[in-house]
Amino acid sequence: MSQSDSSPTAGALSHLRVLDLSRVLAGPWCTQNLADMGADVIKIEKPGEGDDTRHWGPPFFPDAQGQPTSNACYFASCNRNKRSVTVDMATPEGQELIRELARQSDVVVENFKTGGLARYGLDYASLSALNPRLIYCSVTGFGQTGPYAPRAGYDLLIQAMSGMMSITGRADGEPGGGPLRVGVAVIDLFTGMYATTAILGALEARHRTGRGQHIDMALLDVAMAMLANQGAGFLNAGNIPKRQGNTHPSVVPYQDFPTQDGNMLLAIGNDGQFARFCEAAGVDWASDERFTLNAGRVIHRETLIPMMAELTRTRPTAAWIKLLEDKAVPCGPINHVGQAFDDEQVRARGLRIEQDRYPDGQLPAGESINRVVSTASPLRLSDTPVTLRHAPPALGQHTDEVLAERLGLDAARLQELRAKGVV
Repeated sequence: MSQSDSSPTAGALSHLRVLDLSRVLAGPWCTQNLADMGADVIKIEKPGEGDDTRHWGPPFFPDAQGQPTSNACYFASCNRNKRSVTVDMATPEGQELIRELARQSDVVVENFKTGGLARYGLDYASLSALNPRLIYCSVTGFGQTGPYAPRAGYDLLIQAMSGMMSITGRADGEPGGGPLRVGVAVIDLFTGMYATTAILGALEARHRTGRGQHIDMALLDVAMAMLANQGAGFLNAGNIPKRQGNTHPSVVPYQDFPTQDGNMLLAIGNDGQFARFCEAAGVDWASDERFTLNAGRVIHRETLIPMMAELTRTRPTAAWIKLLEDKAVPCGPINHVGQAFDDEQVRARGLRIEQDRYPDGQLPAGESINRVVSTASPLRLSDTPVTLRHAPPALGQHTDEVLAERLGLDAARLQELRAKGVV
């Protein structure tokens, strides 16, 4: 896949216009997916402040002298390929600008509290009346209905309420035992992914009906869905799962193991893999009826795992990986983030990308950041590859450009709106 500005192929969604009224992570993650696939995403931000994540640090971007600036790195994770326009939607003139942009858009994504945009005339009912083909995606903590609908929702809160934290972390009684959140805001991220899927589904439906629709995405709904097999085990067998660290409730051995110089991860998912591991390691455990089948290995976990740990301590991590990699036995190191980005496979796949906000190198007054590094999109489309068009933008970087291009505003009108604090 090419993620290069020079790619001659239009993105899969290059015909679409997206108006992004969201902030923080779930909504921006969705709109970054759409932008990576070519959609023209206009990100609306509050003048002088912008998206909350512009200020969520440290870590902050360093300046040319290596000193931290006021620009948080967080923002760069989910705002690539967008154009930033500052509009104060609390003003009537700002509301009208957004309505005019929505009139020309295919998709709107917002994550205000339920009903929060109605007072500005920017809710689904208002905007769909202007543009019946509009697909309007609302992202909230608890959805548009139900007793919790008015509440604000945050990833950590939803991880706790959904049961996700109850199955994450070491077991009670073990060192470090207790409920833990996942190391990234996984519910926000999954919600962004589900929102992307829902929008693509609504676009396909619009091909048949000619009409847009409202999408109601809730973090709690997504978190419950992402319980997956753990949720199914409760719903069908009444089983309330417990925390068990890095081990798997239904597959053994599927966890971390100590090595001579650290730790490694074994993900043995079937009986054939276990037999090949045993053959490579020079042990005959696969012929032991307690361990031949996965169900037996689960039952006799407390016997097998200490035996395996004693064995894995006899070689360094790299030696185990080399021994097993051609045996189709999943085995790998437990990297920190720096080691992960330095991994030869990660480098070969081009997962570290660099972009300049101002390709000519001329930074406007007050700007100290040009080069932005982010993680490449994992979307690999053979005919319509992801392309890089815009670095995560500076606040309001494209205000004049977009309002002139889309709404035909001239320099005098833009200056007037700027003087009033509308943009």
